[in-house]
Amino acid sequence: MKKTLRKELLTKRGFLTQEEIASKSTIILDQLKSNPIYIQSKNVMIFLSFTNEVSTDLLVKDLFQKGKRVFIPLTVPATRELIVSELLDLNKDLHIGNFGVLEPKKEAVRPLPPEALDLVIVPGVGFDTKGWRIGYGGGYYDRFLPKLPPATPTVALAFEVQLVEEIPTASYDFPIQYIITEERFIDCMKNR
Repeated sequence: MKKTLRKELLTKRGFLTQEEIASKSTIILDQLKSNPIYIQSKNVMIFLSFTNEVSTDLLVKDLFQKGKRVFIPLTVPATRELIVSELLDLNKDLHIGNFGVLEPKKEAVRPLPPEALDLVIVPGVGFDTKGWRIGYGGGYYDRFLPKLPPATPTVALAFEVQLVEEIPTASYDFPIQYIITEERFIDCMKNR
């Protein structure tokens, strides 16, 4: 069921043009940047977007400009673990890593315990308004998110086409707290 839904959602997102991705991403990022969750944060974990995800490039630059510490995920396929690593230099610290995603180079890994984060921006293929998500199938975030203190906000940046009525869940799935799309801010905790 999840595999079929993942494929359908990736196809839907794939129909977005580059212009639509850029304009919708700007709206989504503006909503996030004006939100107190973002304004008050200091240690922010963010995914580096690829293909047709909500573009996070400008958000990473904004984080640096505002003096916030930026952390990115590093996947370890051997253990199926996600490590949080500080990003200091967009030009020197990164290379194309696992799954074709930009990740820190080995010599640029600066780990941080998850409990030190005060905002986590979560990627995904699809979401429902209760905060359940479908990722890319590796389970990295489902294993990582429970390590965060409950007070740490988790926010998904998504296009409206990524929202569905209900995501099928399993015992290992872990919900996020908020979703921001080009049309709305969703407090998922109110919908559970």
